[in-house]
Amino acid sequence: MLLCVNVGNTNTVGGLYKDGEWVARWRVRTVHDRMPDEYAMLWKALLNDRGYSFRDVRRVTISSVVPPVTGALVELCENYFGFAPLLIGPGIKTGMRIRIDNPAELGADLLCDAVAAYHRFRTACIAIDFGTATTLSAVSENGDFMGVSIALGLGPAADALAGRTAQLPRINLVPPPAAIGKNTVHSMQSGLIFGYVGLVEGLVARMRYELGGQAKVVATGGLVQVLAPLLKCVDVVDPWLTLDGVRLLSERNAPPEGRTGDG
Repeated sequence: MLLCVNVGNTNTVGGLYKDGEWVARWRVRTVHDRMPDEYAMLWKALLNDRGYSFRDVRRVTISSVVPPVTGALVELCENYFGFAPLLIGPGIKTGMRIRIDNPAELGADLLCDAVAAYHRFRTACIAIDFGTATTLSAVSENGDFMGVSIALGLGPAADALAGRTAQLPRINLVPPPAAIGKNTVHSMQSGLIFGYVGLVEGLVARMRYELGGQAKVVATGGLVQVLAPLLKCVDVVDPWLTLDGVRLLSERNAPPEGRTGDG
């Protein structure tokens, strides 16, 4: 059985893949200073809750943008699973040409989003990830990774607005009844929610033009359910897109012999 893990700055997503399907998936909070044994007890509990144990896991693949957590999970794998994980990063087989200035600096999560998006559409596409940062990854019709647009995420933007002003409160990130706010909360929700809708729609339009005029769009990330219903440019919503990219890259880098991660 294959265990896939995607470590983001805010959330960590994991899943068990067996016999061609996900048998379990989780989303937990990323704790940057948690020790390897603490992570081990968390993952042991998650596995046990679904009727599995460390012994059922034959292979582990990790995508991470949080180096301290990466190190903790590598140590966890070595101590509790008895083998090292595959880390998504420079040098692995991706199945796509990385056409950016410095491929080594490409974030693992962005690569996973792009791989999963192109696997789904098999044509030019854009993967939007609503996380700590809002990212839009572009893939050409031929399956080349063309580049990324990165903006501040909706959550940090809301935190910054409340934290750097004297009288603006922290608010729930839900759409207001109208763009013209009649009170402070609705006014802030308008600027944040509808503002990000305009930001994303504008970036997608520009990226579609640069990709040749047509591109499919898939949206994912922790805040996807808030923004995706308001976006006319989104074709598909997939909260587990990045995790599926981890799985695809794991399969492309599986050892030719020995233990496999699909059962």
